[in-house]
Amino acid sequence: MADMMGFDIGQYAAWLIWILPFAAAMIIPGVGKGSKRATGYVAVAFALMSALSAASLLPIALEAHEVHDQINWINAIGIKAGVLADPIAIIMSNVVGWISFLIMIYSTGYMKGDKDIVRFWFWMMFFIGSMQLIVLSDNLLQVFFGWEGVGLASYALISFWYRDKKKDYVGKEGRTVLGLLDYYSPTHAGMKAFIMTKVGDVMMVAGMLLIFAFAGTFGFRELLEDTTWATTMSAQGLLIPAAVLLFGGAIGKSAQFPLNEWLLEAMTGPTAVSALIHAATMVKAGVFLVARLGPLFFALGAAGILADQFFEIIAWVGAITALLLATQGMVNPEIKKVLAYSTGSQIGYMMMALGIAGLSEQFVDGYTAGFFHLISHAMFKASLFMAAGSLLHIVGSRFMTDMGGLRKHMKKTYAFMWAAGLGLMGAPFITTGFWSKDAIFASVYESGNEWALPIFAIAVLTAIITAFYTTRMIGMVFFGPKSKHVEKMESEGHHIHEAPLSMWVPYGILAVLTIGIGIIGLSVEGGIHELFAEYLEHSFGIHSLHHADEHSILPEFLQGLNPVALGASLVAFAIGIGLGYIFYIGRWVDPVKFVNSNLFFYGIHKVMLNRWYLNAIIYWCFVVAPLWLARGVFRYFEKTAIDYGMNVGLQKAVGWGAKVVQGTQTGVAQSYLFVFGAGLLFVVLILLI
Repeated sequence: MADMMGFDIGQYAAWLIWILPFAAAMIIPGVGKGSKRATGYVAVAFALMSALSAASLLPIALEAHEVHDQINWINAIGIKAGVLADPIAIIMSNVVGWISFLIMIYSTGYMKGDKDIVRFWFWMMFFIGSMQLIVLSDNLLQVFFGWEGVGLASYALISFWYRDKKKDYVGKEGRTVLGLLDYYSPTHAGMKAFIMTKVGDVMMVAGMLLIFAFAGTFGFRELLEDTTWATTMSAQGLLIPAAVLLFGGAIGKSAQFPLNEWLLEAMTGPTAVSALIHAATMVKAGVFLVARLGPLFFALGAAGILADQFFEIIAWVGAITALLLATQGMVNPEIKKVLAYSTGSQIGYMMMALGIAGLSEQFVDGYTAGFFHLISHAMFKASLFMAAGSLLHIVGSRFMTDMGGLRKHMKKTYAFMWAAGLGLMGAPFITTGFWSKDAIFASVYESGNEWALPIFAIAVLTAIITAFYTTRMIGMVFFGPKSKHVEKMESEGHHIHEAPLSMWVPYGILAVLTIGIGIIGLSVEGGIHELFAEYLEHSFGIHSLHHADEHSILPEFLQGLNPVALGASLVAFAIGIGLGYIFYIGRWVDPVKFVNSNLFFYGIHKVMLNRWYLNAIIYWCFVVAPLWLARGVFRYFEKTAIDYGMNVGLQKAVGWGAKVVQGTQTGVAQSYLFVFGAGLLFVVLILLI
């Protein structure tokens, strides 16, 4: 891979991509002193400049070149700060940059009139800058600064409406699971996200420092150039633990099992924040970290340093998360929560692909599939979240049961949600989601690994469920009769209408791209595969073994696809959308009556609605029980042993001792001389003995 350090424009652009959003964050509070409205223009302008800086690097990526530039940072231990704009970072920075720009435009309409708008723009730009810093950093330490930046920004934005008005809560008021309320305020949700992701962050720091202790560097390129550190760590049984600890950071940020529960409560923030977290930042940070480190550990494996366990953990965590969260999306009544469950599930697909890549001789297939799905998901999920925000904005409720029959009143939103929803479902041949998901199926099926078939089965089952809950969402919102809530709004003079131009245009663009790119998706996937094959070979020495199947029974335009994976994709889509249509669009079967008609279905529905009880168990084990123990310690130890024992008991003991000493104070000199003499004689006798 050619080093482009002499390419000045590329150097400047690579730095500007992440510096510009931070600069905007610093400028916005000052601008807000003069005009709150102007802060939106500043945010949009700087987001555009950052996206254009990222776009200027695309020719470098397409030529499989890179920009690597460094400056001195911590001279005492020889650490430099730098940017590494290789093909994976350049593509990712464009995904982040352009989707963030569209979300900024959307936010000008969605957040219009909010009294805390200056604070909103500050944290949104800080969020984007931190994510771009993660993407473009050339070392783990610098990545960690961006890592903590997105964590801080997510906390501030999830709990943005910190006054905790009931309309900003998530969950149903009064609902309990295992005796605990399943109803959360914005401040609670923000703190929950902060603490749960910190569990992963601590693991990540431990992994980073463990590697640094052996390698003496945090740099990605330096770790690859001299791998003696890995040999030494492997010999001592520390390489896999260090890798898994790093992956722990990705589990936290990308809301993977078992640190997935914060993501659902994150819906308390403004919908623009939800779109940013789920499509362009935060949860994608974990996937990008795995994509950044995966080739390094696979290359170490090829050099005889075993790393299979690392990839097995990634693949299984992804598979479990994909299925676990998809099942919950089937039954939840809140539209943003359904999309949140969907995000965690789709991130699971990405992790599954990246994990299976490391367990296969054809690493580039799984790697390309996982990253292509990241790009695809970013488009349709940002579109879906922003469209959902429009629905909330117009209807004034987060519950899909308060919607219904809206397709006649919100025709654009209806059309765009179908387009983006088809991408999420993986509608055959016309959506990016189909090609990226099919590529994941193929990479899993063809890996030849002992875990390939069970993971493949989980992937297909998850695809069926995904198509079902997406159809359910669209059916509940746009089909059937109007809800009582909508009828009440109309009777009170509220007109149900389309979202304003500034809101529907951004998610309309992404919905159109989901279909437009999907139509040529096979060639797009092929181009990404070819680019990554060259990148992985030149940077990591990972060779592509890809070859076309000369005996394939598929039509010519589908040559190269795996027939089993393709068939599974088609069947999964057909079953999922078919069941969704029966229950929620055609309304041939009442889902409530269906669930209640059978004890088995009722039980499964309840378990899924209660989040498999995982959230409640986490609260009992790590919140309720520790608080109960702390209160017990306070009541029976601090108040008894400390307060009474020390304050009362010690006080009495000191008082008694004082009285004893006081009794010896006779004021007679002869008594003092007698005691002194007796003591002296006692000391002499001891010395003689």
